[in-house]
Amino acid sequence: MAESGRFRIPVGIPVVMKAGSSSLVQRSGELDAEALARTADLVAGMWELGYPTLLVSSGAVAAGLPALGLDRRPKDVPGLQVAAAVGQGRLMERYSALFGERGRVVGQVLLTRDLLADRSQYLHAREALERMLSLGVIPIVNENDTVVVDGLRLGDNDRLAAIVSHLVSAGLLVILTDTGGIYSADPRTVADAELLSAVRPTDAALDVVVSGEAGPFGSGGAATKVAAARMAAWSGIPTVIADARESDVLARATAGEEIGTWVTPHETKLPARKLWIAFGQPTEGSVVVDPGATKALLEGGKSLLAVGVLSVDGDFDAEAAVEVFDGDGRLIGKGLTTMSANRARQSVGRHSSEVGGVVIHRDDFVLLAAERSAPVDRLVP
Repeated sequence: MAESGRFRIPVGIPVVMKAGSSSLVQRSGELDAEALARTADLVAGMWELGYPTLLVSSGAVAAGLPALGLDRRPKDVPGLQVAAAVGQGRLMERYSALFGERGRVVGQVLLTRDLLADRSQYLHAREALERMLSLGVIPIVNENDTVVVDGLRLGDNDRLAAIVSHLVSAGLLVILTDTGGIYSADPRTVADAELLSAVRPTDAALDVVVSGEAGPFGSGGAATKVAAARMAAWSGIPTVIADARESDVLARATAGEEIGTWVTPHETKLPARKLWIAFGQPTEGSVVVDPGATKALLEGGKSLLAVGVLSVDGDFDAEAAVEVFDGDGRLIGKGLTTMSANRARQSVGRHSSEVGGVVIHRDDFVLLAAERSAPVDRLVP
């Protein structure tokens, strides 16, 4: 595991805070008024300290349940969409009132994966968020659950928070939850579970959490938080995962205090366009490559040639984003293809002169390989 590595975030640099359902919703399924007020206090307090802070907030579905006369969260997609449609406005009404009492104006931002997949819309989203911050408006961001379907989901608000973090070049991502951070095992069932105070995004301890080997805690919310932290790390952004009930948790995390779990960023961050390829683009398929192609991609900075491809999975068109794995299932990177899935399958193992080009050009490829032996999960669902 990493040494602490924590540092104070410079004043004036944006901070992204994500508040999840576990810290905003009561066990009855309704919104927790006290938690909402505490969230408003945290974010408004950061602005007072000179940190333009964005809030990525869950809770729209929970806000819609009472109005619909429901006592539990719907399990079907249309039911969830209706609850979100009713609840999103009610959630924003609550936030508008709370932040208004603290002298702050908020603005609703609803994002979808297909919007972020379009490069021009991705840039427009970034410009809109930056303009809001410059005007002193607090963006409250959520996925547009009313119109999105499973095949087009960003996945969860943890990943959305990571995407928003690199959209605005944040100095820190803080993910609030109902536990003290990320543990070596489920602290609810394992008495000697260790809080991982500081970790690198490549640490094997995080693979245990993601794989679910740590129990129910590892296969649910903790796994998405680890995935989000790893996404932010490629943007050069550190992440703190901490208990929402901690006093002044946001300010303390920004000051570099030892609170929750600190996930240190990679030393070299990806350029903006490659960040968009890695995390703004939905993954539409994958290819497996041979040892020669693996070495060329990892060490030579080369393009991926058809001769080095072993297999192709998925149904995609040219210019789609696909992940590249080695023969042992380890993620090497992600890139935009020059050809459709069908053509790529027809080209497997053939020389580039025979098929008229490369599969992924090096300018459209993002190297994401981690220094670890365990296979990794998909970065974006």
